[in-house]
Amino acid sequence: MRGTGTQREILGTLVCASDEMSSLEDIFSNNQCPTAVFTSQGTDVTPNSDRGVCKIVNQHGVEGENPMIGDKVCVHYTGRLLNGKKFDSSFDRKEPFVFNVGKGQVIKALDIGVCSMQKGEVCLLLCKPEYAYGSSGSPPKVPPNATLVFEIELLSFRGEDLTEDGGIIRRIKVKGEGYNNPNEGATVHVHLKGWRGGRLFESRDVIFVVGESEDEGVPLGVDRAMEKMRKGECCLLYLKPKYGYGKEGKAEYEIGSNAELLYEVTLKDFEKAKESWEMDLKEKIDCAVFVKQKGTQYFKAGLYNHAVIQYQRIVIWLEMECGAGMEQLQAIQALLLVAHLNLALCYLRLREYSQAVENCNKVMELDPENEKALYRRGEARLLRNEFSLALGDFRQVLQVNSFNRAARSQIAICKCKIREHHERDKKIYANMFQRFAEHDAKVGKLKRKKDSGLSDQNKQSLKSPRLSQDGS
Repeated sequence: MRGTGTQREILGTLVCASDEMSSLEDIFSNNQCPTAVFTSQGTDVTPNSDRGVCKIVNQHGVEGENPMIGDKVCVHYTGRLLNGKKFDSSFDRKEPFVFNVGKGQVIKALDIGVCSMQKGEVCLLLCKPEYAYGSSGSPPKVPPNATLVFEIELLSFRGEDLTEDGGIIRRIKVKGEGYNNPNEGATVHVHLKGWRGGRLFESRDVIFVVGESEDEGVPLGVDRAMEKMRKGECCLLYLKPKYGYGKEGKAEYEIGSNAELLYEVTLKDFEKAKESWEMDLKEKIDCAVFVKQKGTQYFKAGLYNHAVIQYQRIVIWLEMECGAGMEQLQAIQALLLVAHLNLALCYLRLREYSQAVENCNKVMELDPENEKALYRRGEARLLRNEFSLALGDFRQVLQVNSFNRAARSQIAICKCKIREHHERDKKIYANMFQRFAEHDAKVGKLKRKKDSGLSDQNKQSLKSPRLSQDGS
């Protein structure tokens, strides 16, 4: 807190402080005993009410939610010992501090204290040693068994992003137990509640296999969150349309196209599937055959993200296997070839063209002249506007199969696109050079006009009669 009088600037925010509220500077500058101040004014915020973390609110935040376990929070803070000595401050680093609350990334007191705050709130925390650095301290600045005092402002918070595209945001209401998570293929027992725009549209217990949630009408986003959850965990999942019911919606629940959903998910129990290292090669091959069929089923239904999950399982199981004999080796290569080809096709449908190219390349490591891989890579490159590379792929297709009419059509399209691209470039450069020429002409004209003006002045000065010394 900075400033004097009843109006102070707390961590960059102007507020009016009541007589009951104390800043760190107030407490230490007035030689007050911090523990006495917190005893009289503080509130115990520890879960078990042992007064290990006491809190005084200096500025109330925005009414609404508090941070939940796993949320990414952004705070400013100053930490001091009971003698007033500062040991840490985000202000000294000239940037806020960001961490995931409840994940053990900070001392326990900060996890507890920040979870009790609202956005924009400023508070003081008195933290006993067992909620701070304990008997070890944090040398050289924090001695053993030190009670600490923090002044904190909660600037912002948001849920944990489970995907790279922000499609699944998780906020944990109740922390799960243990350290195990369901894996791909695990059987999970969950309780679901789903909302659309504040309307509860489903509430049920359901058992499904991770990676196959569509079979039980469970959205992809819930399925994808399973591998991050622990038994007993209750969390909120904010799902973008891609991870909900997509463009099709869900008529059964009166959910229209491209709807964003909120799910509350409680993982009641689960049984893990065998990990890859727990399976012998025969098991892997048998499972891969079944999973390939499942992936094809999803692909034909237009559920491309679900199909991708199945085909990726084949790659995970078999990519590093070489087989004990020629028969096994051939079976492995055949399954990997199909998996990568089908992944490429799924990614084309999902408009993830870089991934499609990558899987086609994997196919050609196994079969350099694979007609489908060359064609699908050409399609992906064409859609990425890499016309020359696409043209090369389609020409290679014809070298493998000269009767491939689709490839001939694509070659014509590539040539047309290349011509259009060249014409566009010509126009761009022609206009650019025209502008340069016009600019140079304008500059030259101004220069000539200036030079002409100076010449006229010189001529005028030569014609003017000189005055004699007496002014006659």
